[in-house]
Amino acid sequence: MTTINLFLLVTALASGLIAGLFYAYSCSVNPGLGALTDAGYLAAMQSINRAILNPVFFFSFIGTVLLLPLSTYQHFGTGSRFYLLLGATLVYVIGTFGVTVVGNVPLNEALDKMNLTGASARELAAYRLRFEGPWNKLHAIRTYASVISFIMVILACLTTPSKP
Repeated sequence: MTTINLFLLVTALASGLIAGLFYAYSCSVNPGLGALTDAGYLAAMQSINRAILNPVFFFSFIGTVLLLPLSTYQHFGTGSRFYLLLGATLVYVIGTFGVTVVGNVPLNEALDKMNLTGASARELAAYRLRFEGPWNKLHAIRTYASVISFIMVILACLTTPSKP
């Protein structure tokens, strides 16, 4: 296995891990959180948003945003493999990383500043209403984008590159 192929394999691993995280979150965590009371939902989201900021998450989330363009560059001139990786890079950087940084993170940061213990039931309900819908819509976008990007990386792995 050449270094370039090993690097592409690591890119595929990181892409798959983040796509799997967002997919699993969509299938299990969001529905579970949705069933909680307003106070329970907001407290759980605060806790999850704090806990996810760890090296394991950053390996796949930020690692992918670094690995995809590097893999794309390594495969410049290899025909369809290059174009699949270029597409995967654009979809991930814009649809997953960009949406997270511009959309989900600001919502998470605003939620983190909220004092839940001093809020009334009406305030909690209003804040959940402002947070949950937009956050879930943005999460759906980044989930679709990360899965599409991962599929494109897998297809690139399965494609025989043309000689540069």
